[in-house]
Amino acid sequence: METVVGVFAHVDAGKTTLSEQLLYRGGTLRRAGRVDSGDTCLDHDVIERSRGITVFADEVAFTACGLPFRLIDTPGHADFSGEMERSIWAVDCAVLVVSCVEGVQAHTETVWRLLRQNDVPVVFFLNKADLPTADAAGTLAAVRARLGADVLACGPDFCAADIGEALAEELAARDETLMEDYLVRGYDAQAARERGAALVRAGLVCPAVVGAALNGTGVDTLLNVLAAFCAAPQEEAGDALFRARVYKVRHEKNGGRIVFLKVLAGRLRPKENVACPEKGGTAYYKVNGLRAYSGGKSAPLAEAGPGTLCAAAGLGRVMPGDVVGADARPGMPPALRPLLSAQVLAGPELPPRRLLELLREGEDEEPLLGVEFSEELQRVNVQVMGEVQLEVLQAVLRERYGAEVSFGPCGVLYRETIANAVVGCGHFEPLRHYAEVHLRLSPGAPGSGITFDSECHTDVLAQNWQNLIRTHVLEKSHRGVLTGAPLTDVRVTLLAGRAHLKHTEGGDFRQAVYRAVRQGLMQAESVLLEPWYSFTAEADAALAGRILSDIPRMGGRYEAPVTGRDGRVAVTGTCPVAQMQAYARELTALGKGRAQLSLAFEAYHPCTPAQQQHLAEQTGYDPERDVENTPDSVFCSHGAGYPVKWNEAPAQMHIQLK
Repeated sequence: METVVGVFAHVDAGKTTLSEQLLYRGGTLRRAGRVDSGDTCLDHDVIERSRGITVFADEVAFTACGLPFRLIDTPGHADFSGEMERSIWAVDCAVLVVSCVEGVQAHTETVWRLLRQNDVPVVFFLNKADLPTADAAGTLAAVRARLGADVLACGPDFCAADIGEALAEELAARDETLMEDYLVRGYDAQAARERGAALVRAGLVCPAVVGAALNGTGVDTLLNVLAAFCAAPQEEAGDALFRARVYKVRHEKNGGRIVFLKVLAGRLRPKENVACPEKGGTAYYKVNGLRAYSGGKSAPLAEAGPGTLCAAAGLGRVMPGDVVGADARPGMPPALRPLLSAQVLAGPELPPRRLLELLREGEDEEPLLGVEFSEELQRVNVQVMGEVQLEVLQAVLRERYGAEVSFGPCGVLYRETIANAVVGCGHFEPLRHYAEVHLRLSPGAPGSGITFDSECHTDVLAQNWQNLIRTHVLEKSHRGVLTGAPLTDVRVTLLAGRAHLKHTEGGDFRQAVYRAVRQGLMQAESVLLEPWYSFTAEADAALAGRILSDIPRMGGRYEAPVTGRDGRVAVTGTCPVAQMQAYARELTALGKGRAQLSLAFEAYHPCTPAQQQHLAEQTGYDPERDVENTPDSVFCSHGAGYPVKWNEAPAQMHIQLK
C-alpha cells in the first residue's frame, strides 16, 4: 500500500526543490530539477514554469527505504490555497517546509491549522540551513512556540531500521506504554519505532529534520523519518466495500472531465458502477476509464486498491470533497474562502454567455472561484484569493481556449450576519403548490457559517420535509440585506412548517425557505463583516519605524517587533484586507526589494458603524427590489396566487406561533 505524502510550505520556502530531491533520492528521477532552471518534474505546466511557482498540485511515486510512497507537491502561494486545502484530503502525512531564514510565516500557520483540523500527521523540514542568515535553532523554537507543535528533532544519523536509544528515550518521556516497556526490557528498536510511528500518526509528536534542499542536505534523513514513522501498513485490506474521496477535478483538452480519487477502502475497476452523491439523493455512474497520473503523464490502471490515488472518467458531477461508493455523500465546505471579487472583462468576440461557460468549467476545477452572473447587467464576476490568481486565470483562459480577458479592480468580499434573534416566515402557494416555513434566525459563533437544527416535531411536519428544508437552508449562499453580501455566522432553527397532502412539491419548500430567511433578515439588526489578514512584515531596521506607523494608520494591530540575528526586524499582527491589499507592493518599493510581507486570512470582524453606513450607501443595495431574493410571500385566493409584502405576511400565515 502506498503512503501519500503531501509537501506544504509558504511560498519560496523551498518546497518544490525539496520535492525534486525526494524524487531523485527516492529513485524516480535521474537528476533533481531546479525551479530557476524551469526543468522540475512537478511544475510541468507552462504557466507554472513561466512564473516559477506551483499552481496545480501534482503527484509522483517514489520509494523511501524500499517502501512505496506517492508525493503531492502543493502550491505554496496563498492565492492558490484552495488547491492546497484539497490536496490535504488525499494525503496520509505531510512534510511542512519552513525556511530557516524567513522562519514561521503567516501562511505557515494557515497550513498547520488545516493539517491539524484534518488530523494529518506532520513532519517538519527546516530548510535553507546552509545560508549565512539562517537560524535553525530559532526556527525550531518558533515552530514550538507559534504552532504549539511537540517537535522531535531527528539528526543526520537517524535510521529507519533503528531510531537509536537517545531518540527512544525522548519518545518514552512522551508515552507511558513505551516508558514502561523501556524500563522493564530496555531498548527495543522495533518497539520504539512502532510506538514512535503511533505517536506521529496520532499527531502527538512531529519529527523535525534540519537541512538544505538545494544541495540535498537532510533529504536522506527525511526519507528515513518517513519510512520509520509515516509508512502505511503493508497488509492488504479485506473485502471492504469500495469507498473513495474526490480531491480534485480536471478537464482534458478534448473536453473530458476527470475526477481524482483517494481510495479509502475496497477496490475500483473500470466499467464498475459507483454510487455518487447528487441533489436529493444518490446516482450511479459507470467508470469509463481508470488511470494513474505521475508528473503530468498517465497510464491505464486495471485496479485501484486502498490508499491508491487514481483518476476516473464518467462519475457525473461530483465535486472535490465528495465521498463516492459506499456511504456516498457530499463533502463538507472548504475552510478557506476567497476575500476579493473582480469583474471579468471581455471583448465582443466573447459574449457573456460563452464567457460564463468557460468560467464555469474553471469553477469546476476551482470551486472557490465563485463565478456570479448578473442577468440584468450581463456582467460576470469571479471571487479570488488575490491578484496573482487573477493573472493565472487570465493565462489559463488564453492557453486552453484562446480567450482574451481582463479584470476590473479587485473589491473586498464583505459578509453579513445578525446581532439579534428573529423569527422569519415564508409562504409559497401559487395555484396547485403549497409550503409554509417558520425559522428562527439567531447569531452564530464567529466562523461557523450557516448552521441548521430543528425544534419542529415530526407530528407537525414529516421528517422527509424537514430534511428537505435543511437542504434548502444550506444549499444556497443567502444574501444579507445591508449590501447584498453573503450571509454567515447564523444559526437557523426550524420552528414549524406545513405541507399539503396533494399539492406540495419539493420546490415549494425551497421557495418558502428562501422567503422565510429573507423575511427574518428584514427584521433583524444586520452587521457588516470585513475580512482581516494576519501578517508578518520583515525589513531592515531603518524601515521598521515606517511599518510600525503604517499599521495603525490602516486600522491594524501589531505585536512587539522581533529583531533577528541579521539585524532585520519582523513585525506580526492583523489588519483589514481592504487597507492592506496594496501594501505588499508599497512595502517592496520602500524596501527596494529587501522588505517582505506575508499575508494569510485571519478572520472576519464587524465593521465600525460609520464604515458600515458608508459601504451600505456606496453599494446602494435595496433588498426589496432584489427579485431573485425576495422577502415577500405568495398566498392563494379564488384559484390564483397573489404576493404579500414581507411586513404584512406574518398576519396571513396559516400557522400562528405563540
